[in-house]
Amino acid sequence: MNEMRNRQFFEDIASHLTIETRAFIDGKYCNSASGKKFETLNPATGQLLANAAHCDIADVDRAVAAARKSFNSGVWSRATPEHRKSVLLKLANLVRGNSDELSVLESLNSGKGISDCLNEIANEVSNAFQWYAELIDKSFGSVVPTGDTALSIIIKEPIGVVGFVLPWNFPLLLAAWKLAPALASGCSVVLKPAEQTPLTAIRFAALAAEAGIPDGVLNIVPGLGETTGQAVGRHNDIDAVSFTGSTEIGALFLKYAAESNMKPVGLEMGGKSPLIVLDDAIIDDNMINNAVMAACWNGGQNCSANMRQIVHKSRKDEFLHRVTERVKYLVLGEPLDPATEIGSMITSAHRERILGYIAKGKSEGAKLITGGNKVESFPGFFIEPTIFDHVTRDMAIAREEIFGPVLGIMTVSTIEEALEIAEDSEYGLHASIFTSDINKAITLARRIRCGTISINRFTEGDIKTPFGGYKKSGSLARDNGVEAMDQYQQTKTIWAEISSLL
Repeated sequence: MNEMRNRQFFEDIASHLTIETRAFIDGKYCNSASGKKFETLNPATGQLLANAAHCDIADVDRAVAAARKSFNSGVWSRATPEHRKSVLLKLANLVRGNSDELSVLESLNSGKGISDCLNEIANEVSNAFQWYAELIDKSFGSVVPTGDTALSIIIKEPIGVVGFVLPWNFPLLLAAWKLAPALASGCSVVLKPAEQTPLTAIRFAALAAEAGIPDGVLNIVPGLGETTGQAVGRHNDIDAVSFTGSTEIGALFLKYAAESNMKPVGLEMGGKSPLIVLDDAIIDDNMINNAVMAACWNGGQNCSANMRQIVHKSRKDEFLHRVTERVKYLVLGEPLDPATEIGSMITSAHRERILGYIAKGKSEGAKLITGGNKVESFPGFFIEPTIFDHVTRDMAIAREEIFGPVLGIMTVSTIEEALEIAEDSEYGLHASIFTSDINKAITLARRIRCGTISINRFTEGDIKTPFGGYKKSGSLARDNGVEAMDQYQQTKTIWAEISSLL
């Protein structure tokens, strides 16, 4: 990073921010119908950052009506592929051009480190809109083989009005993962950001309008899950919902759909992902950094975090020593400092939840190696990165999603035992495998039931690769890749009888 883009640089941006807190409905910012607001905090300080509009059923109704009107008018849904492409490419460039402001706003609202925010927003968010923009005029239907007396074609159409309910851990990135393919498909959208982190989605709406997204095509309705989120899930005029969040809440969206209009629901939910170190793995600095960040990146507040680190007994002592040393030198600090590697937890309650799991791990017999405490030197919701050894599969910290910077080591003697433990989970989102033998790597990758497997590094892939989970980690829907378009499109068959003139 340019040395001029230091902590002071980002603090100067923060000091001049004008924070928009209103809903965005039918092309305009507006207060909620009730006038109610809810507090959103800066997790790094615990102080009030803003009071955002609390949308309820009336506001969701208004947003859905605007989305439906825009969809039925065809202003976006039937616009030429070239037009939608040009607008989304302009939007990608506007995100890049405003990435410093958006990143500072997201860091303030989420407690995430500014370096992570910049990478996600300037690169990944903008690239998502560019990639799906470029895909629009390269997606084709098909012609069905028939006899001379018929012509049959299969086409894809936008599904209609889509509702998004988003999490707080990657606020604008996960919005982009859903918005980009939905808008590229021609859908209109009603988006509810997480109540803890609504501010970048609200700000993004203005950039979308500036890029040329028509009124009513993108609507942002901030609010609480039990009010605004439920109203989106139950709405009879929303054609599909995509949700990212906990498995518990994902189940509620299936219930909401069943009790309303049977809308399809795309789910990306929890995880308890394994990282497997086989006896022939090369333990070097790169591997150790991957292992640590697999558990601690974004403060462990990541559904694909590899907290269950399953290590062959012949590699365990060296692995544990080097992982412990790396964790001790992780930089916790002020999120607007580019050197910070781990910021704060999202709320005080969430930090207490993590501390509860740490206490339970100790009481169930896991050995605490390092960390495990609140960080008292900062005013916000910080916690020490934590390592446990002697974790067994029956412990709560090995079975339940902690969503914090807690790394647990489980020792095994064989590859078969590693596979058995990796598979012993109700989740199936992600796994990492470290080995020098590609045959072992591919064999394990094919046997582990989860949506993404990374080999000799921790990664979720990129915009080209579909992301989602097996079992209680998700539905058949996927974010990213061409597969993401399936959530937002209907398949239509057109069959025409032809009378021969010859």
